[in-house]
Amino acid sequence: MSKQKRAKELVAGGMIVEAGNARDYETGDWRTEKPEVDFDKCIHCFFCWAYCPDSSVNVDPEAGKMKGFDLKHCKGCGICASICPKNAITMVSER
Repeated sequence: MSKQKRAKELVAGGMIVEAGNARDYETGDWRTEKPEVDFDKCIHCFFCWAYCPDSSVNVDPEAGKMKGFDLKHCKGCGICASICPKNAITMVSER
């Protein structure tokens, strides 16, 4: 059995020791629902992009259009769907 560490020997939790590493962690596995976009309704206003807390909305800046979602990092919060003025985004079950 290994010896227990004392409090001062433990690594502090909740610290970012290496900046810019968020891309290395695929957090999309947490979600139970995912966003889907109906491009026939989408007006490419980028509200979803502006409000997404995870930067999971993919856009084509040259074409000025929303392309879809980065599901590796989307946590399924539904903010994009709730903010969409044309109801072009719906949350669907992962099942």
